[in-house]
Amino acid sequence: MNFFLFNHIADGEDYIIADELVFQALSWEHNPSFDTVALFAFLFSYAGRWKGAKKEQRRPALWANAYVTQRVSATANQNDAALSADSIEEFLRNDRRYQAQTTRKLATNLSYLLRIGRVGRFREKIVTRWWVDCLFLALDRLIEDARLDGRNRENSALEPILARSSFNALTGDSTLEKELATKHLIRLYLKIGGRKRLFDDFVTEKTIEQVPGASVVRPNNPLPRGAIHPTNPRILKSIPPLCAELAKSAGFEVISPNEMDELNLGDFTRYRTSAALVSLDERKIAPTMTIEELLKITRGE
Repeated sequence: MNFFLFNHIADGEDYIIADELVFQALSWEHNPSFDTVALFAFLFSYAGRWKGAKKEQRRPALWANAYVTQRVSATANQNDAALSADSIEEFLRNDRRYQAQTTRKLATNLSYLLRIGRVGRFREKIVTRWWVDCLFLALDRLIEDARLDGRNRENSALEPILARSSFNALTGDSTLEKELATKHLIRLYLKIGGRKRLFDDFVTEKTIEQVPGASVVRPNNPLPRGAIHPTNPRILKSIPPLCAELAKSAGFEVISPNEMDELNLGDFTRYRTSAALVSLDERKIAPTMTIEELLKITRGE
């Protein structure tokens, strides 16, 4: 069974659900960011259920999760000894929670995954494309895992659920930028339908219901669109093309696949600033005081 994916049983048969990892795998050619998202999926360790699975296999890689959060995330980079098979094997042998007959094999496999998945990225403090994708993947997995126990979290407050998981511990400590991005991204996640964003019929119906007058037409180009938040161009999430109108209703702008590839953060910020100034000018909105007067107020003069 593939522990990178989420499994469930329906009508007595094993299935793999479509979630963010599957969406990324099918949408783009292989790239380094996908390797990092896939590594996160393995370490986050929500694998679901399948026929014959033991209870503990629902989260089969907690040992790897613990090693990364306790030994790697805070200090290591890809060249550090912490990524070595010897270090991982020592961790497993000395922790009674984890027992395996093939400790060395587990250690060498994890060492390899950490390197090709570029685990050093997990220490980045800014919002990045892979981090945004991991956040959506974490929400997909947390909601589906709860569903296995008969709990519906789609209408729950997702921010505290995410905070209680190991998402932050794996992907780098929380920063103000990440906290603000999380709020915007959860709003986007819910607005475009959660995991159901991947199903065209659902998105079409939701758009017709929630965005009056919106045109819902299947685009000729099936590649994802980019939902980018106007307050921070690093908050850029690839979404199914039919989700564009719903993303706009969540306060995001939508850009084409080519624009996603060619996006320059500086140029985008300058464009947004220029557009905002033009809008103010067209609406005849002008400042009521000079810069000197404003500085005097801030200085308490």
